[in-house]
Amino acid sequence: MKRAKLEDMSPEELVDRFLAIAIEQDHATLYDDNARYNRLFDQMEAVEAELRSRAGDQRALLLPLHEHENLQVRLKSAIATLAILPEASRAVLQWLSDRNRQPQAGDARGMMRALDTGRYVPT
Repeated sequence: MKRAKLEDMSPEELVDRFLAIAIEQDHATLYDDNARYNRLFDQMEAVEAELRSRAGDQRALLLPLHEHENLQVRLKSAIATLAILPEASRAVLQWLSDRNRQPQAGDARGMMRALDTGRYVPT
């Protein structure tokens, strides 16, 4: 089966793809498969860029993922929506930090520090 191009996917398909990638990232992290995680990171960036490029910036469609049961899904959706939903995204990062479940809690804390110091500016 031929993989669909991102630009040919519906917004809902892109959200589903984002979700699947985040879950795969979680598995890659669990098994210390850094090469796989890095490939998935690049794929996720492409999905996020496609959503951003669509009329009206459709990354807001990731908002329901802020409450997903998988912590990696929550983390990645919060980071992806920081530019357009800063308060909701920051609340998810804080929630993850407060739960102290690694590695997502550490990643959430690092992102909040980067935001607070200006090292990361969401786009």
